[in-house]
Amino acid sequence: MSKGIERARPAQHSRQGTLYNSSTVDTGLRNRVAIVAASSQGIGRATAEAFAAEGCRVAMCARNAQTLQAAAEHIGKQHSAEIFTQALDVIDAEAVHRFVDAVVSKFGGVDICVTNAGGPPAKGFLAASLEEWRKAVDLNFLSTVYFAREVIPHMQRKRWGRIITITSITTKQPVADLVLSNAVRAAVVGLVKSLANEFGKDGILVNNVGPGYTATDRLKELARTRSAASGKSEKEISEGWSADAPLKRLGEPREVADAIVWLASERASYVTGQTVLVDGGLYKGL
Repeated sequence: MSKGIERARPAQHSRQGTLYNSSTVDTGLRNRVAIVAASSQGIGRATAEAFAAEGCRVAMCARNAQTLQAAAEHIGKQHSAEIFTQALDVIDAEAVHRFVDAVVSKFGGVDICVTNAGGPPAKGFLAASLEEWRKAVDLNFLSTVYFAREVIPHMQRKRWGRIITITSITTKQPVADLVLSNAVRAAVVGLVKSLANEFGKDGILVNNVGPGYTATDRLKELARTRSAASGKSEKEISEGWSADAPLKRLGEPREVADAIVWLASERASYVTGQTVLVDGGLYKGL
């Protein structure tokens, strides 16, 4: 990011996560209410922490209640932030409805919604069952629909809102062994464009962030799958991914979080309907 939009930079790393310094530039996010889905670990957790560092009130959800609570307690203590949590599965439309209602009841509204869900299993086309296709649609597409349906009316009332989806570089460049993700996440981009067109008049910006190879548990799973199929070690697989990117390393979750916070901020007030890749230059297209 350029100096003009630079916000918090990590001060140090710990086993609990990245510790952020206070912001140096006002992003217009203080006291905004930010929902971050699947935020108990990985990119979701880094995003929740980045919003907390900006002074947002943060609502976190994930399936594992224990991991979610541990993440929330760490973030709340580190940034003196108001954190609300609720354990749920994002494929459950009614659970998403109850969660958003609870967030509005506690914080008085919703300004930012970051949709996120764990990727479908690494599979080739013939290896993927019809049930896995249905689950991928539920998890990685319909979950975004559920959140959008719930938060848009609240954003319309304020005439201000940000919806940011987290997908993958697969929306631009299909990845081997990820046929489920390649297909289903592309549908999210179509939804993002449609929502941006329909609700721009209401002051709602809708964008997508596509991470490249990022150091998360999801990437470790893919490395195991590739290792088993190729006979190469997981370390060799990971080093190969790093070599493919012009920056010659994997991304960090906090780097994806920084892009998400920028899109939510007033610094990106004329950006909507876009996919921003955070991939170290891995995508080779124009």
